[in-house]
Amino acid sequence: MKKEDLKNKTTERLKSELKAIKIITGALIGVLTLLFIISIYGLIAKENNSTFIALIAVAISLSAILPIQFVNMKNIKNKLNVIK
Repeated sequence: MKKEDLKNKTTERLKSELKAIKIITGALIGVLTLLFIISIYGLIAKENNSTFIALIAVAISLSAILPIQFVNMKNIKNKLNVIK
């Protein structure tokens, strides 16, 4: 999220975006955790490991979204603190 985008938004809009990002990030963490658990179980319990190795690769690649979301949340929180 660009700094210019934050300057043009109202406080209510920033609060609603922060809430939405928190919900989406929480859901993403939950889904990625479930995917890791299923993949590890599949690697241990099943004979055909290729599917579960691919699922772990997907989970690792999707986890790269999390730092971006945390930075966006931090920027919005900083902007809200400046406004107060």
